[in-house]
Amino acid sequence: MKKSDTSQGLPASELISQRIAELGDWRGDTLGRMRKLVKEAAPDVVEEWKWMGTPVWSRDGIICTGESYKDKVKLTFAKGASLKDPAGLFNSSLDGNVRRAIDIHEGEEVDGPGFKALVLEAVTLNIAGKSKPAKKAKS
Repeated sequence: MKKSDTSQGLPASELISQRIAELGDWRGDTLGRMRKLVKEAAPDVVEEWKWMGTPVWSRDGIICTGESYKDKVKLTFAKGASLKDPAGLFNSSLDGNVRRAIDIHEGEEVDGPGFKALVLEAVTLNIAGKSKPAKKAKS
């Protein structure tokens, strides 16, 4: 697994581990579980620490972010609107044209295989987007 972003002098993966530990409740357990699922689905994922404290998982582009709030953990897929979601995991940000999110509240469980399938599809979409030839400038 690659590591990036050394804000605060620490690698992003360590900052994410610290965040999970600092939460110290069901939100930390949930964020840790979702992090593990992302890594299982995409072992070469890059962990980043962006926007002053948001865990980000990337592979040829952002896959998803992992935000924690008082009442939920939110996994936002940067290109979620372009992903198939046969497990029906997306339950937030459903009206946008680009992003989709999964809000996880205390006591809720996310379907692990369904989540890993979303991560893999996001990686595939990112790779496909990078392999497209550049558009020619109009003359």
